[in-house]
Amino acid sequence: MLEAFRRKRRNRAIVEAIWDEVVARARRPVRFEAGGLPDTVMGRFESLAIEVFLILRRCGRERELAPLSQDLVDRFMTDLDHSLREIGIGYLAVPKRMHALAGRFYARVAAMEGPLSAGDSVALAEALRAGAFVDAPGGRPDAAPDLATHILEEAAWYERVPMGNLLAGRLEV
Repeated sequence: MLEAFRRKRRNRAIVEAIWDEVVARARRPVRFEAGGLPDTVMGRFESLAIEVFLILRRCGRERELAPLSQDLVDRFMTDLDHSLREIGIGYLAVPKRMHALAGRFYARVAAMEGPLSAGDSVALAEALRAGAFVDAPGGRPDAAPDLATHILEEAAWYERVPMGNLLAGRLEV
């Protein structure tokens, strides 16, 4: 019984370490400056959603990473819940907003997976214009090609992260 508790605590530490890295990568200025996402609450959500999608996509390559992938989704949703409460969304409205944000996230995943798998930056830029730049007004949709190129580069970087590093809580190649 104690071993199960220790393993759970160790897993939580791994998820938190990876989560901190994912958030730091999502906050990099390139997404907002060259990539054109607005530096607003919704722009930051879009950037975080992109980063979460990329790491989940990487985790999806190996069956051993499935539990980590689920833990990261849970951590993402917990972070969204806390963020909504911090910006003053009322207690009763949080579930409705969470449902909407989760829907946006999964819509992004569906729209970006095909172009990303094909390495098609033009189609990826179009998906970004139709989704991220619509739901996060105030950005620069004309920068979608730059953001698409950046996402393709990030996806390639994630593919090079060894499974052992992910299981140890390190996002490094």
